[in-house]
Amino acid sequence: MGKKRVIKKGEGGSKESTTANKKKIKRRVARGFVYINSTYNNTIITLTDDTGAVLSSGSAGSLGFSGAKKGTPYAASKVATQLTERAQAIGMQEIGVYVRGIGAGRESAIRSIAAGGLTISMIKDITPIPFNGPKPPKMRRV
Repeated sequence: MGKKRVIKKGEGGSKESTTANKKKIKRRVARGFVYINSTYNNTIITLTDDTGAVLSSGSAGSLGFSGAKKGTPYAASKVATQLTERAQAIGMQEIGVYVRGIGAGRESAIRSIAAGGLTISMIKDITPIPFNGPKPPKMRRV
């Protein structure tokens, strides 16, 4: 079964003091990047700073969309609107957008970010494309 944990009298109050000592550091970031991963089933958007450290992320599934509704342009625009608000809360004004995938939410996510008040400095498509494609099937033997 495992060892049983015994709580001593002095341990109960130490939890509150450690949470009071920790202080949330608010970062002010002027520029950053937004990575939009748009598939047929979902749209995932990640907000990073200049070095690539993730500041925030969201997806259509995390907003409560389920099933086929996650891949719609409406769901992608809602995710982009939510991330735009988070970016403005930390002081971000200018962003570069990297788009990956072939889903329906690509365009609407970019439009929502632009409409939210952030300045888009560049848009780059980083969808992976095969150089030679898949291996062809074997010759048919009759």
